[in-house]
Amino acid sequence: MTNPYAEWFEQLRSEYGEQLRAMPLPDGLPEHLRNLINQHDEDAIQFMIKLAWQFGAQVGYAAGSRQGDTPAASIPSTPRVQA
Repeated sequence: MTNPYAEWFEQLRSEYGEQLRAMPLPDGLPEHLRNLINQHDEDAIQFMIKLAWQFGAQVGYAAGSRQGDTPAASIPSTPRVQA
């Protein structure tokens, strides 16, 4: 059985990987992530991914709302995170 998120991720990586590789991350973040990986701190890595996912959903929803054509079904059902 295939994982739809893995397939979606690979599709995004093939489409945008080159552009995103050129995008710098904030100073210290790559080293911090490497340390989390080396320490096998899956909880911290998942937390980072959840934050990124939540922020991306909020930005996408806000952008769609500004265009005035966001259907009600696309409103994120996850609780919002205040930064």
